[in-house]
Amino acid sequence: MATPVTNIEFKNLKDTFIVHVQKAEGKELNVPLISPINTATVKVEKVRNVAIRIELSNGCVGWGEVPILPPITAEDQPLAMAKVAETCQFLKSSPAMTLASLLGEIGRILHGHAYASVRAGVEMALIDSVAYSIGVPLWGVFGGVSSTITTDMTIPIVSSLEAARLASKYRKKGFQTLKLKVGKNLNGDIEVLQAVRAAHPECIFILDANEGYTSAEAIQVLQTLHEIKLTPVLFEQPVHRDDWEGLGRVTHIAKEKYGVSVAADESCRSLADAKKIVERKLADVINIKLAKLGVLGALEVIELARSSGLHLMIGGMVESRLAMGFAGHLAAGLGCFKFIDLDAPLHLSQDPVVEGYEVSGPVYKFTNARGSGASLHWDNI
Repeated sequence: MATPVTNIEFKNLKDTFIVHVQKAEGKELNVPLISPINTATVKVEKVRNVAIRIELSNGCVGWGEVPILPPITAEDQPLAMAKVAETCQFLKSSPAMTLASLLGEIGRILHGHAYASVRAGVEMALIDSVAYSIGVPLWGVFGGVSSTITTDMTIPIVSSLEAARLASKYRKKGFQTLKLKVGKNLNGDIEVLQAVRAAHPECIFILDANEGYTSAEAIQVLQTLHEIKLTPVLFEQPVHRDDWEGLGRVTHIAKEKYGVSVAADESCRSLADAKKIVERKLADVINIKLAKLGVLGALEVIELARSSGLHLMIGGMVESRLAMGFAGHLAAGLGCFKFIDLDAPLHLSQDPVVEGYEVSGPVYKFTNARGSGASLHWDNI
């Protein structure tokens, strides 16, 4: 266990720490779910990600995970494995250089949305290895505001009976905010929301349509929920990612008429998207996902959103505690997220991660261990 050193300036660390990679390797990370996760656009039956292990010449090891969820991510597992292998070969053959320079090279090799998930996994592992090297937990590297976060819990698209059962289960475990996947059937969605409210009367809930509605349908849902006094605190990605006009329309009406904030998720896959959202006032909240933006890209969007007065949410795809832990460290360290949606590992039937953060219901506590404090049994994956 290392003594916590908070408020490490990440920019200074990037510019001053010299990285020399000794070993780098990727492996498939396949983990079954407790039950399939259905959303408006995808059905997930098993995690098929890629784990990354990077060892520096000083012997310190960092871990990363490439989250894969087509069509949300551009990569599938075979492509991700190929790009990870290519990038690891580059890292092993690279001379010693600053972390900033090496991350810049990674950004050029894995450019844009096409390789954002792989970029995120490699950046995680490099930053983790550096944090481990200096003896600081990741939450300290990212600002040290806090060492804990409280996540919501997701209920996928299921029957109203199953939704009620899950809501009751999560209520007993202490979850106060439930995120409901909607967007396939207007009437069915309303029935599910009513069932959830009956099972967990005091819960706060978020709607996530995953692009499933038209703007007219999204506004109709808000109107119906308002009439039956089931107003959500947040409406995430109500329309298709490219329906900028529809997103802006829902955002305006949701805020002015119902007092509901709207989050851009799939619509924000780059800094350029974030700038468009800010300039045209298309959303109140931006959902940060490392798999969409990479770590450095996420930090850029976070900075823009904060300076522009937008609220922030942090979420994920379907990942193990390796990637969720990194995102959680970032959220705790920065302390600027109004909405936290990092429950994915709680839906897995197995936990391949060794140590890492501690879980108590919806609360994740990050220790003072060096880096992420997490690892994998590499030879047994």
